[in-house]
Amino acid sequence: MEMHLTSTWVGIVSLIIFVVGYFFIATEDRYHINKAKPALFTGTSIFMLIGVYFALNGLNSKLLEEETSKLIVEIAEIFFFLMVAMTYIEAMIDRRVFSALRYTLVSRGYTYKKLFWITGALSFFISPVADNLTTALILSTVLITIDKDNKNFLVPGAINIVVAANAGGAWSPFGDITTLMVWIDGKGAFQEFLYLFPAAFIGWFITAFLLSRFVPKGKPHFDISESKVTMKKGAKQIIGLFVFTIATAVLSHQLLDLPAMWGMMFGLALLKLYTYKMNLKCKIEDKVNPFAWIAKIENDTLLFFFGILAAVGGLHFLGYLDYLTKLYDVLGATIVNIIIGFISAIIDNVPVMSAVLKANPNMGEAARAQWMLVTMTAGIGGSLISFGSAAGVGVMGKMKGIYTFGSHMKYAWTVLLGYIISIAIWYVQFIMLGIGA
Repeated sequence: MEMHLTSTWVGIVSLIIFVVGYFFIATEDRYHINKAKPALFTGTSIFMLIGVYFALNGLNSKLLEEETSKLIVEIAEIFFFLMVAMTYIEAMIDRRVFSALRYTLVSRGYTYKKLFWITGALSFFISPVADNLTTALILSTVLITIDKDNKNFLVPGAINIVVAANAGGAWSPFGDITTLMVWIDGKGAFQEFLYLFPAAFIGWFITAFLLSRFVPKGKPHFDISESKVTMKKGAKQIIGLFVFTIATAVLSHQLLDLPAMWGMMFGLALLKLYTYKMNLKCKIEDKVNPFAWIAKIENDTLLFFFGILAAVGGLHFLGYLDYLTKLYDVLGATIVNIIIGFISAIIDNVPVMSAVLKANPNMGEAARAQWMLVTMTAGIGGSLISFGSAAGVGVMGKMKGIYTFGSHMKYAWTVLLGYIISIAIWYVQFIMLGIGA
């Protein structure tokens, strides 16, 4: 339940804290402050101020208690889901799954253009399972190990990976944090997200096709003396367990009405039991420690999500998201949802989608189709600017001095064209033909 405190001192101060906090989040590279720090401070301080306001004015604290309890549950579902997914990724990195993939790609003597298409396709089809950030980080690492000096290959390749990861994540409930939020909130069933595949795939393919024209001819140098990289013991079994865990999360949520994170945590339990069994037959030096994998996951990313979701929850409670609801009433759902995509390119798509879900605006008669549209635009729209998505920010960090804001904007028109085509396909499919609506 939201209040209407936007004109009070607590509403004004909270908004200032949010704006200042988000400024430091957006300028993380400039001020060298981890984005989790301002996000945590923003999210927690807003509710602390609301608590002080309630106490000073003798208001019923039960309302605040109910809001924070509900918010904790919402955040926990996302937090633990991502924690398990990241743990499995770390396990596969440890078992050299991705190192073996990189060696296979480089050693076969593929041309730059073929490597461009392979890494892009892998990014598109891996991100629906492994999430867009993790996928982009892994494949950008593969990309820069192929040829770390050829910017004419690396820049289009990096953009291709980011666009593919965001587009691939848009048609899966757990391909992006925004789609996960929409799915958990019950705005779309698992199978409804799959209907976004044509729009996401064709939009990415158009962008990739245009980018491929800038990829140089020839092939990268490969040192034949390089030792062959093979996966370690247990790698295939862990890959199988990860697939089973994802399936369990989906089925338990769809059929048993359990939170998706419950199925993921069950999968984490299976991973721990498997490593216990594996260690029984291993030498001491070959034993694995699943807690070491958990220790390596990006805890700053998890804490960032906690802070930013708490901050948006606080603004919702204060009544700020009523303005977003009114915007939908004035302009209509389709126009606003398309605009959301452009906003998510400037402001990270997580707080944008959180705000839309909290506002819960009237999407009109085709509400399910509109929720799919905003899911797609928030995800794909983040590719328009290099720092508009977690995947883009991750690749910027991995390829410093190569994939930058400026290098991305040089080819941004290709991303924009793909974005427009994706929206057009959604309109024909969902609105004109009624497929998936």
